[in-house]
Amino acid sequence: MINFRQWIILLKDMTHWLPFEPMSLEYIALTVALAAGPALILLRIIYKKDRRKPEPPRLVFFSILLGFASTIPALILGSISNRLITQFYPQHYLLLTAFVTAALIEEGSKMTMVYRYLVPKTSFDEVTDGILYTAGTSMGFAILENLLYSAGNPLSLMLLRGVTAVPLHATASGIMANWIARAKFGNANLRFIGLFHAVLIHGTYNALLFTSSGFSLLVIPLLLFSWRKLKRLIDRALLEDRFHGRS
Repeated sequence: MINFRQWIILLKDMTHWLPFEPMSLEYIALTVALAAGPALILLRIIYKKDRRKPEPPRLVFFSILLGFASTIPALILGSISNRLITQFYPQHYLLLTAFVTAALIEEGSKMTMVYRYLVPKTSFDEVTDGILYTAGTSMGFAILENLLYSAGNPLSLMLLRGVTAVPLHATASGIMANWIARAKFGNANLRFIGLFHAVLIHGTYNALLFTSSGFSLLVIPLLLFSWRKLKRLIDRALLEDRFHGRS
């Protein structure tokens, strides 16, 4: 069975046909497109779901900027986490990196940004809004993360990240967003249930890739399952918002 690394090698061979040299202007433009394109497409799909009461574009853009900003605490805390894991739990390095350094810290940083800067906004008046704004934050995070990964890495890796890592951020954070929004309209502690779901999905994704084996391909059904779950939550949120007169 072909593992994840073999897919990267295969795609790297397929990129030899590109009609321009690495680090040329065209190459850089394609890298940026692969980093940002999938994220913006997914965000537009989610944005179009709420046709009755669309959110102000400026706040959607602000949510993307918050995603950029959330990479800063994630990088700092992630570096500290890696050092602690290496020092005290080296035998569990991959597992703890998957679920703590990557999943918990990244999703926690995004949740904090949304809850601190977006939840108090008066425009945040629907459960659907929480899903959209958190998706925007996660897409901002994914775009900047992809751009950072693009430095010194082949386009094949960017292509794989575009079709796996970007949907991962959107679905994991989108599912978390459902609970963040419900926390605004109910028990504030509900956001931690959302964080648990996001960490579980994100951590499982990382752990599967870290196996560098045929198990890596299980990220595909994981992403499909997570996307279907997010879609059901969006549809449910739309119905609830209409039922309660919020939209």
